[in-house]
Parts: sequence; structure tokens; C-alpha cells
Amino acid sequence: MRRTRRPRFVLMNKMDDLNLHYRFLNWRRRIREIREVRAFRYQERFKHILVDGDTLSYHGNSGEVGCYVASRPLTKDSNYFEVGSTIMPMSPDGLFPAVGMHSLGEEVRLHLNAELGREDDSVMMVDSYEDEWGRLHDVRVCGTLLEYLGKGKSIVDVGLAQARHPLSTRSHYFEVEIVDPGEKCYIALGLARKDYPKNRHPGWSRGSVAYHADDGKIFHGSGVGDPFGPRCYKGDIMGCGIMFPRDYILDSEGDSDDSCDTVILSPTARAVRNVRNVMYLHQEGEEEEEEEEEEEDGEEIEQEHEGRKVVVFFTRNGKIIGKKDAVVPSGGFFPTIGMLSCGEKVKVDLHPLSG
Repeated sequence: MRRTRRPRFVLMNKMDDLNLHYRFLNWRRRIREIREVRAFRYQERFKHILVDGDTLSYHGNSGEVGCYVASRPLTKDSNYFEVGSTIMPMSPDGLFPAVGMHSLGEEVRLHLNAELGREDDSVMMVDSYEDEWGRLHDVRVCGTLLEYLGKGKSIVDVGLAQARHPLSTRSHYFEVEIVDPGEKCYIALGLARKDYPKNRHPGWSRGSVAYHADDGKIFHGSGVGDPFGPRCYKGDIMGCGIMFPRDYILDSEGDSDDSCDTVILSPTARAVRNVRNVMYLHQEGEEEEEEEEEEEDGEEIEQEHEGRKVVVFFTRNGKIIGKKDAVVPSGGFFPTIGMLSCGEKVKVDLHPLSG
């Protein structure tokens, strides 16, 4: 009787299946071990500590150290934790300062007669910024942040923030960073007289000059803007300052040694025609009436302060983009910021280190 031999490839296939089976069992065992390790790692652990909700209390004798380990590690999104205070009964003998050490080599310096210092001025810094503003209309102050609160439906919904003090030879420059451009980025940065209308964008009425972020134009006492610089977007820093003549002294300002050199700027003729603000197309009648009412007042101001001209300059991200001759109104030029579309937020620095 002849003996038949099994094909070799059949035996090899069975061996491969058997190896695959054992490999699969090893994978399952490894996965189970990893899960057990992770479950132990992310398990809340404590020793000689009683956990009652979010309150931890020590339960041990004086020779034992209490320890608590949270169930989750710190992450990029959650990288901070704090320990609050709790109410505890006062012992008849009072509470004594206590220091604990556990490892050889630990060393601390003890000051039992130390006094609690007064509250740091930086803690109250957020509230103090509101004192720097003389007028706020439909604008909320939160530290250095200004947020528009108006309706943003028409040009009469302007939100205005005007500084309490005018620019001077001691403080001649300020900056605004666009944190949120809102719906339209109708943000304006400039200078205006102290009694400037609260519902008018800086630059639209007499006694003001401003650089507008939405179209990059400069407005100088009129609703007609001139092409001036680039448009500004989220993250851009807009700046405005004055180049004072050497002999310039403001009515409310004393003598100063840090005034700038005299700057003579001859206005250049523009080949580009004036372009009316897009938001003004629907309000031509209102603009003409208001400009006629303010024309006489503006002429009186210019006559009264004839010769007190300064050069107003504007910057974008630290670079000067242009200059404009302007007559200083009575009382000086006050830093003024206007906003007109929902969601707009800007960060203001009225006293930057540069500039």
C-alpha cells in the first residue's frame, strides 16, 4: 500500500493560522494590560486624606503625610488649578503656624514676624483704565479693551470713546489694536475737539481728523474721505500722534523740554478725486445740514487759533503711512475712537512706550 504525503503548503498554512491565533491572543492581553494601567493612572488616589466633594481634609496622625493625586493630568487646554479655603473650628489654644518636611535635605527659611503686604496696585489696574476716558457712548471698557455696544444699523449708531486728556508734548501718540473687526470693521482712530458730537465718527465733523480702518481713507472735518493708507484688519495696530512745533505750548500744559522739532509740511495736491463714504450715501441731507451749522463755528476756531498748526501723523503696525496738517481746536486734540458695527473690539494703549 502506497503512503500519500500531504502537500507542504497545507502544513505551512495551518502553522500560519496558528501563529496568527496566538498573535491575536497576545494583542488582546496587551490591550487589556494597557487599559488596566490607564485605569489605575487616571484614578483618583489619596492617602490619609478624606475627600468630600471638592473639599479635602487630613485624616491621619502627626507622623503620617497626607497626599492627594487627581484623576487627570494637566493639559494644554487645562493647565492650571488652585486650592481654595475652607471653614474649620478654632481650637481652644488657637491656631499655630506649622511647617511640614518629609525628605532628608529639605530646608526652608522661616519668618514668623512677617507682615502681609498691601494689595498690589496691578490688581486694581483693570478698574483704573476707566478713569482715562472722559466720554464713553455705546462703548464698554474692560481694562484696555473697548467693546462696541450700539445697534450698528445706521450712521447715528456710532459708538465713541474719547480720552480724558488731550495729546501734549509729553504724551503725543497712542495706538489701537483691532482685536475683533466685527461685521464691517467700521473702526476709526483719530483726534477730535473735547465737545465733539457723540454720534459722529471721528473725522466726519469739524474739529477732528481720523484714519478709518474699513476703507483706509482719512477724514478731516468732512464726510468726504481722501485715499490715505491701506485697509486694516484683525491684528493690525493703528496709531495716531502729533508732531508739535518746538515753541508749542497748550493752554493746559506747562513748559516742557521734550517737545519735538518744528515740522513744516506743505500739503500736496491730490490727483485722485474725493470719494464719499459709502455709509454717507443715504444721509446726504443730514450731512449738508450739519456741515452748514458747524461751518461758522469752524471758521471762528480757525481764526482764533490761526498759526497754531500741527502735523498729525498716522501709523499702521509701527510704520508711518501719512501725515496731515491740522489746526488745534480750543482745549487741544483728544484721542478719539469710533466704532459702528456689531462685535467690534479694540485694545487701546494711550501711553505706549514707543512713539
